[in-house]
Amino acid sequence: MYSWDEDTSSWYGDAKYKYSSRSSSKRKEDAERAEASGPRTYKQKQQPNEKIVTPKKHIATESPNPLIVAVDVTGSMASWPFEIFDRLPLLYNTLSQYREDLAICFAAIGDAGCDDWPLQVTTFASGFDLEQLLGSLYGEGGGGDAPESYGLFAHWVNTHVTTPNAQETPFLIVFGDAPMHPTVPHEQISHFMGDPIRKDIDALKAWQEVTQHWNTWFLRRPTGNPGDSVDQQWGKAISEQKIFHIKDEQRAVDYAMGLIARAWGYFGDFQDNMRARQSEEKVAEVSAPIELKCPRCGAPIPVDAGGTFKCGYCNATLKL
Repeated sequence: MYSWDEDTSSWYGDAKYKYSSRSSSKRKEDAERAEASGPRTYKQKQQPNEKIVTPKKHIATESPNPLIVAVDVTGSMASWPFEIFDRLPLLYNTLSQYREDLAICFAAIGDAGCDDWPLQVTTFASGFDLEQLLGSLYGEGGGGDAPESYGLFAHWVNTHVTTPNAQETPFLIVFGDAPMHPTVPHEQISHFMGDPIRKDIDALKAWQEVTQHWNTWFLRRPTGNPGDSVDQQWGKAISEQKIFHIKDEQRAVDYAMGLIARAWGYFGDFQDNMRARQSEEKVAEVSAPIELKCPRCGAPIPVDAGGTFKCGYCNATLKL
């Protein structure tokens, strides 16, 4: 597992990497807290810590740079909270050196039609505080029919999350591999979120509302084929340009970090970070699809673009 300290000497890549000195004091503080708590472990459990992850709560952050990371935990994806937990210090330490006020919220998504905990969500937090929050999620591994309750999560984001100080459209990353139930029954909203409501919610419209406030990406496991029914439904929900097909599941967190780093103008540093952990071939493999998409709107970027580039679709100015 990655640690909270600044020591990258144990990384197995082809190059060396040193974190920026700007956020060194915060990393030192997190490392001291981690050492005091003992070895990092992702404890196997039979249920989530419901007091921490209940979707009935409303959450807010004053951070100008909030980030939501949501994971489908049905079926074979139930182990993904551990995969993110394993790389949590890497994820936070890398992105927070670009923007020190980063705050992250985690969510686990299941199927409200059959799972006991189909929606688990944390508050926003930073640094070592994220460890307890992420460790409170439970990869239930259930799910019934193919569609899952992504729409329930979208409605929660629209109604239970407040980010008053976001300086620009913040990122919301969904790791998944399935379609969604097209309708969210009002009974599920009342039961799991505690909100009295008398009408069902259109899941696609809920996601379309999410995209008005969040830079939303669906990072899809290497299952199915591009353009299939899953892509078509998610394309209607968040636009087809924001569907990102992962080639290597073990590098899922890297794809997310790369998208964010590129949007923030630090893609070169992210690549250096990855070179200290992976081979140059793997860095190129992960970088290639990221370099072909605008990290703001998902529109294609010409392969010969370089330097400062202005996206012709969303007018975002990118450092390539």
